Parts: sequence; structure tokens; C-alpha cells
Amino acid sequence: MMDPLSEVFSLINIRGARCTRFEASGRWSYRFPAKPAVKFGAVLAGDCWIDFGEGQRHQLGAGDCFLLANAPSYVLANDDHVLSDDGMSAFDWAQSDVARHEGNDTVLIAGTFSFEESDADLLLDSLPTFLLIPSSNASATVVRSTLAILDIEIKGTQIGAAVLTDRLVDILLVQVLRAALIQDDGDSLGWISALADPRIGRAIGLMHGDAAYPWSLETLAASVAMSRSAFSKRFKSLVGLAPLDYLLRWRMRLARNALRRGSTVATVASEVGYSSESAFGHAFKRIYGIAPRRYWRSVVP
Repeated sequence: MMDPLSEVFSLINIRGARCTRFEASGRWSYRFPAKPAVKFGAVLAGDCWIDFGEGQRHQLGAGDCFLLANAPSYVLANDDHVLSDDGMSAFDWAQSDVARHEGNDTVLIAGTFSFEESDADLLLDSLPTFLLIPSSNASATVVRSTLAILDIEIKGTQIGAAVLTDRLVDILLVQVLRAALIQDDGDSLGWISALADPRIGRAIGLMHGDAAYPWSLETLAASVAMSRSAFSKRFKSLVGLAPLDYLLRWRMRLARNALRRGSTVATVASEVGYSSESAFGHAFKRIYGIAPRRYWRSVVP
């Protein structure tokens, strides 16, 4: 059986955008716009800082990785006395995945994950705006190995590079999330932290393992040896949703995926625990804003 994180990744529509490499020497400063997605960055050589303004500056050195979730605009620089240039217009990104400023004393690679809007909240709402995985993290060696291969593919011209880069970026996202959990204080990564919590993670696993079962707050709490109130409070504090609200949203994700594969509305309703198409239809429309039959007609050839 897949663990909950693997199952979520198999269902949500992750779109890994192109990966890029930035090389710089001398004094430099570039600003980048806000991006409603998950963006990763890693310093392969040298050092610099990332600055979100209002005193939110973070030093970055070789081996450090970071994630940005729904990030505001930021400045990437190595000198306070240099006027920041627009990082999007300063280089010809349309023609090359590699941008250069004088030399290569400092080297970074970056990439962006975007999601179907209805999927994005599960991960984006779980992550802080800026998540640093320093080179001293116990998992940094594994992450660096993937980054080294990714860097070779970005710079190279071998056949299949685009496919391999997409797969490596997906692997990197999971590796960075694992590394974040190792350094996490237990609660700051929301749903991601919930998966690592012995009791709440087990409850999520039970819901994922049998979404059609008529789970109630009582049965879920009892399954992980917690009282209803303690379970409900802990679940919501980590996940950001009440247990049964999370179950509803998970069932609808499963339903939408099955409809995309061509399953009938009646079949899907039964598979996710609804005894009537009407009840299922109301739940589906509540989450996705469209009736399941209409959605089915829009995705099935």
C-alpha cells in the first residue's frame, strides 16, 4: 500500500516547470516577482542571500536548498550597494535555461511546481513561505546527489533531458519535504507534519486506505486511541481541517480522478462511499463548483 504522501502525489496534477541555472560573479542583485506556486532553489557554489523585505533576509551557502510556497516578491543578491535589476528581463530566458552574470563564483539552480487550482491548497497551505534546508541537515547529502544529476541535465543537451529533468524535480520535492520533517519542530509543516505524527498520520492513512468506509469522528478517534475532543483538536491544528472535512475533500479527489479515467458517476459515487448519486453530486459540487456529470462530460472523450 502507498503511504498517504505517495498517494496524494499520484493523484494531484503536479506540473514541473522548466528548471534553470544561474551563474554569477562580482557584485550583483536581482529581484523576482511573486509566484503562486512551489518553487525550489539550491546553491551549488558560492553564497548569497534571499531577501523578502521587512527584515526577512536569509543567508544562503553552498549545499543549502530552499522551498518557496506562494512566495512574495524577493531579491537574490550578494551586495547591498547594488541596485537590483529585474531578474526576469535581465536575461534571455526564452532562449536559454542558463543565465550568467560575469562568471560562476556563485551558482544556483531553481525550478517551479505548479498545481491544478483545486489541488494546490493541500500542499501550498501546508508549507511556510520560505523553508530552508541547510547543508548541515542530515538529509542534505541525498538532496545534493539529486541536485548534481539535475544540474548535469540542465546544462546538457542529451536526448530525453526534459523528461529526466521533470522526474528528478518530482524526486527532489519529496526529498526536500523529508528533510524538512527531520528538522521540523513537529507542527510547522501542517498536513506534511500530520503525516509524520504517529496518531494523526495513522488516521489519515486509514481514511486514505478505505475512503468509502463510513468513518465518523468516534471511529477515527478510537482507531488511534484518542478521545474525540483531543483527536479533533490535534487533527485540525496540524491539517487545518476538521477530520470529516478532510475525508470529504479526499473522497472528492478520488472521485475526480476516477471520473477522468472514464468511470461513470454512479460507479464513482459508490466507490467513495455514497449510497445515492444525488448526495454525491452535492458533495462534488461543493468542492469543485461543478456537477460530477457535467465534469465527466468535459473530461471524457
